Amino acid sequence: MRQVRSLGARAVRVRVVPDIVEALRARLEAEPLPGQRELVPGGDTVTILFDGPRSAADGARLLSAMAEPEPVAVAGPLVGIDVVYDGEDIGALAELLGTDADGVVRMHTGREWHVGFLGFAPGFAYLRSAEAGPEIPRLAAPRVRVPAGSVALAGEYSAVYPRVSPGGWRLIGRTDAELWSIDRDPPALLVPGARVRFTAVRDRVVAAVPPASAPTVPAPGRGFVVQNPGMQALVEDLGRPGLAALGVTRSGAADRGALRRANRLVGNAEGAAAIENAGGGIELVAVGDQVLAVTGADADLIVEAPDGRWRTVERGRPFALDDGDHLEIGPTVAGLRVVIAVRGGVDVPEVLGSRSADTLARLGPPALAAGAVLPVGAPPRTAVGFPETEPAVPDGTRPTVLELLPGPDADLFPDTAFGDLLDGAWTVTSSSDRIGVRLTGSPLARAAGGVQSQALVPGAIQVPPSGEPVVFLVDHPTTGGYPVIAVVADRHLDLLAQVPIGAEVGFRRATPPE
Repeated sequence: MRQVRSLGARAVRVRVVPDIVEALRARLEAEPLPGQRELVPGGDTVTILFDGPRSAADGARLLSAMAEPEPVAVAGPLVGIDVVYDGEDIGALAELLGTDADGVVRMHTGREWHVGFLGFAPGFAYLRSAEAGPEIPRLAAPRVRVPAGSVALAGEYSAVYPRVSPGGWRLIGRTDAELWSIDRDPPALLVPGARVRFTAVRDRVVAAVPPASAPTVPAPGRGFVVQNPGMQALVEDLGRPGLAALGVTRSGAADRGALRRANRLVGNAEGAAAIENAGGGIELVAVGDQVLAVTGADADLIVEAPDGRWRTVERGRPFALDDGDHLEIGPTVAGLRVVIAVRGGVDVPEVLGSRSADTLARLGPPALAAGAVLPVGAPPRTAVGFPETEPAVPDGTRPTVLELLPGPDADLFPDTAFGDLLDGAWTVTSSSDRIGVRLTGSPLARAAGGVQSQALVPGAIQVPPSGEPVVFLVDHPTTGGYPVIAVVADRHLDLLAQVPIGAEVGFRRATPPE
């Protein structure tokens, strides 16, 4: 293979010429490597996600010894998409290409396209054509809002926006084809390997707006009423793995260890849905008798009974709430994210196999709001867990040091860049969220050039043109177009999720996994 490099401890990225991406993806799909879990194609890469570090290391050796496949003609299912070619950029694009609007339409409809990969948003397929065409420059300033169903061009690609989103591609038309539906299997209309033909139509079409992903939840027999959600409160479990090739990341709890501990304490399965509350401040009223546990960030926990009596409870140990009891979690004094588990689990409907809220993909239940009602499932037939001491979480008084593995794009940085990342003083900015931790500090130098869109993993550190790193968390996009200089070690991902806004972060090189 042309280039085989590790992307953290559990993923391997293979870079090939773009014409071979589909052939390599198809081969690995037909003949998976030991421990292979997912395949994520990119512009000139295929990334293989494995079940553990040993499988990834063995897979890297097998891939390095593997001969590159020959390019293959894409022979997947043919999807027809009707388009009204009245996009607001079609005139300017025609002038740029030295033709007219009809010429742009002929260029777009006269070629067969195929799905190279999905990314940016669920169901957003990057379409390539085997037939040569012009390179289309992106807009100098991306639009804040691109309507759902917009048909667009950029670089060598065409795409249809599956939902309203920002974007810098040239808009040439619109369609009413539903690109993404959670009620369909698979939910993406366009999947890797599919072929696409666009047809010009004159009838007016209106882009379909996907329905809300979470239906209304009826009042429970047992559960909670949210009196105050705090800064942000979400329902999270261990996420929805296996959908990265469709543009959906795993998502789930940002501090997965805290979720597992809280569920163990109340006797749940480790992946039961719980509440993740950023910054504290959440207030809940019990409907029926409950058993809870709180883990993760440190905050005062106060329970007030309906008659006004109150008591404090501790993190890391189960406690009871009687019907009508009010639980108030104070502002976090160390760490960022509090996890609240209830015996029986939060019983909201599943979306694509998970109850997690994915803030980037907009999947799962919405963020909790005052007045929201959360049902709780049937209690398990297991005992509650023994109390345990909660791991220390960052309090912001000193830098939080995270271990790093070198990233796969080292050749796109000067020789000193990785050392500068390790030696730098970095501060977490207020624009950080579940998608990524944005750092400010002395900008890192970058070599000229960039990368085509390629797979990302939690902990991947991208360096955009500003030189200030972005460390991705659980709601990261499945692919990204900036080079990855390093990846946070798996054992420090939960710690990363607990670093408060405004705190300092440092890095050190991790010992490579055995």
